[in-house]
Amino acid sequence: MKRYKILKKSREGVFTIEKSEDETVGLTETKVVKLFPEGLELESGEVLPGPIDVAYETYGNLDSSKGNVILVCHALSGSAHAAGYMSKIDDNVFDGNTEGWWEDVIGPNKGIDTKKYFVICSNFLGSCYGTTGPTSVNPKTGEVYNLSFPVITIGDMVKVQRELLRYLGIDKVLAVVGGSMGGMQALEWSLMYPDMVNSAIVIAATANCSAQNIAFDTVGRNAIISDPNWCGGDYLKKGVFPSKGLSIARMIGHITYLSSESMDRKFGRKFINRKTYDIDEFDFEVESYLGYQGEKFVRRFDANSYLYITKAMDYFDLPQKYGNGSLKEAFKKAKCRYLFVSFSSDWLFPPSESIEMVSALVSINKNVSYVNVESIHGHDSFLVDTKIESQVLKAFIDSVYSDLFV
Repeated sequence: MKRYKILKKSREGVFTIEKSEDETVGLTETKVVKLFPEGLELESGEVLPGPIDVAYETYGNLDSSKGNVILVCHALSGSAHAAGYMSKIDDNVFDGNTEGWWEDVIGPNKGIDTKKYFVICSNFLGSCYGTTGPTSVNPKTGEVYNLSFPVITIGDMVKVQRELLRYLGIDKVLAVVGGSMGGMQALEWSLMYPDMVNSAIVIAATANCSAQNIAFDTVGRNAIISDPNWCGGDYLKKGVFPSKGLSIARMIGHITYLSSESMDRKFGRKFINRKTYDIDEFDFEVESYLGYQGEKFVRRFDANSYLYITKAMDYFDLPQKYGNGSLKEAFKKAKCRYLFVSFSSDWLFPPSESIEMVSALVSINKNVSYVNVESIHGHDSFLVDTKIESQVLKAFIDSVYSDLFV
């Protein structure tokens, strides 16, 4: 049996682990393809000049019928690298962690079983991990876009994913799967291309962001643009970076990903050492943790990309776009089976928002399943509490495949 030697990095340094081919998809490579040579017309009406780079990874094998395709959509700060391990450590991009962001869910015999299914994950439009975004060079000017990059939407991201599938020769997907912002993409897929989608798995997501969600995003964006080093978005030209602003934005966002109970259990009111009675020092462990998360994020993400992506999330409004404000009317366009997964302690996109979508689908006799997983880890549960989540995904995907092909 083949075994992979994998580099990992912790605060203590770099070390090697071994995994067999029954435990992981192994070492992976992110590929980049150029699409839309004539440019991409966006929902805003603007045209993004072509060609457009799209970064993606695939796992497993495409069967002869091309009926075993699963498209995985990532969340805000994710990438195409969803499973397996990169062959080298790149501190600038992945902060030394070569493991895929959903390694616990995607792989042989896992929730999304790469022994059975052909899995695709692409980096979405506007990101900074290989697909065209604000850090890319505008082919018309030869200069980095920065804030000249047009505003994008979840629909624009899905349109680019559709073109990638066309490039790969795929006309239909067994399932579109995504958590958080990835769940928004799965919802968009189910209504934008209803004839292509056999099933949609929507995890810890919403049909549209609440006013509170938008408020948190707004504070994060303002932290970035208030940083003197932001330079009106032209920090790359100036040779500086709005580290403080992006770090604060990440700290704000990270708080929304956790739950009160998980923070109390992990940190409580513990001091790092003792009270310093110094206003600008980190006294509490939770302060130090958030500072570390902000610092780590700055090393791997772009500030302008953060602005564009959070704005795309805020603009997402499924009932308005497809149902003139009615969720029930919007879902009438759907032809696929749905699975919704929520987590009990998620207060960013709480179970009530999944239940609202499930109820709308039930009321119009659509095929929908729903599972609420008990967890203390808040919104991050879909990345942390993966055991039950994986069992649910595996059962649902196998059922869809069996109904179609067995």
